[in-house]
Amino acid sequence: MSRNVDLVLAFIAAWERRDLDAILAAVTEDVVYHNIPMQPVTGRDAMRQALAPFLTPATAVRWAVRAIAEAADGAVLTERLDEFEFGPKRLAIPVMGIFELRDGLIAQWRDYFDLADFQRQMA
Repeated sequence: MSRNVDLVLAFIAAWERRDLDAILAAVTEDVVYHNIPMQPVTGRDAMRQALAPFLTPATAVRWAVRAIAEAADGAVLTERLDEFEFGPKRLAIPVMGIFELRDGLIAQWRDYFDLADFQRQMA
């Protein structure tokens, strides 16, 4: 595997540990995180504010990587099933993610998913 793929897999492992500090340490200070179709957030602090309310109450996180590839420009593409547990409630969301890296850190992260499916499972 390439270094970029290894970095993204380490990022995913931080999610599965629910380690917000490790997640943020893996991104640039000016990271752009776009959880499409929602609005993008820019910067580590904004990313922390966006992730903490969702990640902190999670009792378990599993991201099953179904496929992972590196593009010619070094971007890492993932096809995943992101699973979150909040006590007895379980969400399983199919996701396509793109990670653009700079100097060994994630500088841009875009995830594509079905918002209606997410909202239905959160209800």
